[in-house]
Amino acid sequence: MALSREQMAARVAKELKDGYYVNLGIGIPTLVANYIPDGIDVMLQSENGLLGMGAFPTEDKVDPDLINAGKQTVTATKGASFFSSAESFAMIRGGHVDLTVLGAFEVDIHGNIASWMIPGKLVKGMGGAMDLVAGADNIIVTMMHADKHGNSKLLPQCELPLTGAGCIKKVLTDLGYFEIENSAFVLKERAPGVSVQEIRDKTAGELIAADDVPEMEV
Repeated sequence: MALSREQMAARVAKELKDGYYVNLGIGIPTLVANYIPDGIDVMLQSENGLLGMGAFPTEDKVDPDLINAGKQTVTATKGASFFSSAESFAMIRGGHVDLTVLGAFEVDIHGNIASWMIPGKLVKGMGGAMDLVAGADNIIVTMMHADKHGNSKLLPQCELPLTGAGCIKKVLTDLGYFEIENSAFVLKERAPGVSVQEIRDKTAGELIAADDVPEMEV
């Protein structure tokens, strides 16, 4: 069975380590804030100028002036700080973010990512994604394995305009967790009940998978 968005976020949260500074992109990545493991302390950074972002608020805790980069209302943790977007991007470009979690339209076997526009559709711009992929060494892309038409989003070569080139090494989809090695997607974990053959059939890019790929613990 394919993972839900919440299960995907919970799996990504297992990659968090104590003391990490983490940037969460728009979409599924924002849900990671709700699944930070007990016993570790991480600081979530938002490029619109917040360090110390907390989980999404309950209805009685909503502050319309406290938002993330996707304009969703959030909470602030004890010790949080607020600053200009210029200072925020100085943190990102300076390599001070330990882990970045991004959504994407496409990722290919060369580690390229396309995440900001589809030709012919109105877009506001690339936003902070270009800076995030350029300033971070540790990036996890989390996205659905296929688009709404069933087309694979794990490709031999990205077809959409790139956000960054050769910068992605880890991808989590609703079907499995992959690492990009030697121009291929290497399947490390599969979603519970999803077979390696199903993943192979739905992956357009080169896929390497052992005979005994473990099921993901979710």
